[in-house]
Amino acid sequence: MAKNTILSVQGVTKVFGAKPALAGIDLDIYEGEVLALLGVNGAGKTTLSSILATLHPATTGDVQYHGASIYKNLIRYRKDLGYCPQHPNLDTMLTVRDNLIFAGRYFVMPQKTIIERTNRLMEQFGLMVYAQATVQSLSGGYQQRLSIARALMHDPKVVILDEPTVGLDPHIRRQLWEVIKELKAHGITVILTTHYLDEAEALADRVCIMHRGKILLIETLAALKEKHEKKRFEDIFIELTKNEQNGGS
Repeated sequence: MAKNTILSVQGVTKVFGAKPALAGIDLDIYEGEVLALLGVNGAGKTTLSSILATLHPATTGDVQYHGASIYKNLIRYRKDLGYCPQHPNLDTMLTVRDNLIFAGRYFVMPQKTIIERTNRLMEQFGLMVYAQATVQSLSGGYQQRLSIARALMHDPKVVILDEPTVGLDPHIRRQLWEVIKELKAHGITVILTTHYLDEAEALADRVCIMHRGKILLIETLAALKEKHEKKRFEDIFIELTKNEQNGGS
């Protein structure tokens, strides 16, 4: 069955000063899939996700959304994009409810839709009881729930989650896993940057393993396990990155 490409990364490089963080990335991302970006620190996964989130421009290369460069119409692309950073950047001066309402106004949503969407997301993420609470009074787990809810406020087609469960208790991590599964069930494309290999194994349709600004491989977990004749993805990941480090030393 043919898969529709929603995002196409074409020859993307990113240079900070004299140091290349990305060195010619080519990657197609499909509609409705969960793609996990993996790699050791400094691999380039956060840099790539920040370019896809339009936080930084590519030095060279292009990113296409439905076949057209995002740089020709950033506003259109951003309307279809949800982004949840690793560290919550919520407005601490606003309540939980008002953070969501403000996000809706930012995307110029009708007021009736804003209220309906706010209520629906607060119910979905278990935030209704904290509707009038300040962000500072929330635990880290609930702040992350609110960050994801805010990223979904305008009903995006693509959601970028940068280390969404880092530092969270195991049971909260699992709750957020269910949210990601729900996004996929609704046809939303999810780009997941994570250090947790079990998270990638549980959620991802494909994994993209990066190393030193390049892509080592892009594959499904099932294909990787069959090729490497291993049951645990962690063993495969360690083998691949170890071989690359040995080869590059």
